[in-house]
Amino acid sequence: MTSEVPVPAAVETAADEAYFTASSWTLMRRNLVKHRLAILGGSVLALLYLTGVIAPGFFSTHDFGQRNNDYILSPVQRIRVLHEGRPHRPFVYGLATSRDPETFRRIYVVDKEAVFPIRLLVRGGDYKLLGIFPANIHLLGVEDPGVMFLFGTDELGRDLYSRTLHGARISLTIGLVGVAISFILGCLLGGISGYFGGAADMLIQRVIEFFGSIPTLPLWMALAAAVPTAWPPIRIYFMITVILSIVGWTGLARVVRGKILQLREEDYVLSAKISNTGEMRIIGKHLLPGFMSYLIVHLTLAVPSMILGETALSFIGIGLRPPAVSWGVLLQQAQNIRTVALSPWLLIPALFVVLTVLCFNFLGDGLRDAADPYK
Repeated sequence: MTSEVPVPAAVETAADEAYFTASSWTLMRRNLVKHRLAILGGSVLALLYLTGVIAPGFFSTHDFGQRNNDYILSPVQRIRVLHEGRPHRPFVYGLATSRDPETFRRIYVVDKEAVFPIRLLVRGGDYKLLGIFPANIHLLGVEDPGVMFLFGTDELGRDLYSRTLHGARISLTIGLVGVAISFILGCLLGGISGYFGGAADMLIQRVIEFFGSIPTLPLWMALAAAVPTAWPPIRIYFMITVILSIVGWTGLARVVRGKILQLREEDYVLSAKISNTGEMRIIGKHLLPGFMSYLIVHLTLAVPSMILGETALSFIGIGLRPPAVSWGVLLQQAQNIRTVALSPWLLIPALFVVLTVLCFNFLGDGLRDAADPYK
């Protein structure tokens, strides 16, 4: 016979008290940790930002702008651990080239006589770690005369793996910067519209309706076409971010307005007014925190829209342009169905776009579930 040891009432009371007296942020954190997909999505995003934004040069295998004329449109090289049926340290085979006698297209054949072991912390092309410190150490690589193209090469012989990592710097940060701008605009204008009402509310709502009545893609195209092509890539990057933010703030502003209309008559708001608290301070300190959980979820789910917007604009040629490198710029080469049929590895950057969007959605779903701390 086994009997359960009763839990003292004092322990249960203390646990209940700790639960119900915990802050909303503490309860949200506890619920978020239990959401496995959200943790998985957040972990993958952290890895993408580490490798693509913070240190793409270190994790790349080649200089992202280096041309290899002997390996134009080279296929993906597989990392292998078996050589002639025997275990071997990770390596890649060399590539031998030949010509198709009918089409004269270059054909790559695996040369199993040339074995190039993959080494850690090898010296290669120069780059700046964190954009500041000069360095030439790469995480993975092979010794000369070997080459390692994990994602193949493009039509100029440039390593697609290294270019994909460097493209993440623009594609991932443009989402954060664009959402930050649209978040500020949405909260500010939505807060003014909902709190003050009157003429300000009328004007802001009509502006929102005007932007909402314009199809998104034609509006993006019109605004992007106004950007001079002679501008440097950094300035174009900034303008594309502004263009995406111009459209992205309207939905948030309308939700903020509705929430503030609901909360502005609460007792704590009236108490703040009686205490001669400034109007903008009431909005920022008392009203917006009342639905901060929704704002956090909105931020998480809005980033993928910004990333897809930049990718779409660059893909159709009116966004970022070479020599700038983003996932959308890399996918410009995949517009030709003949190129895709013969070189399908050029679509690999699209997989990173899909992965990033899914991970942000997983994280957003987890934050949305965690935003109800007492469920």
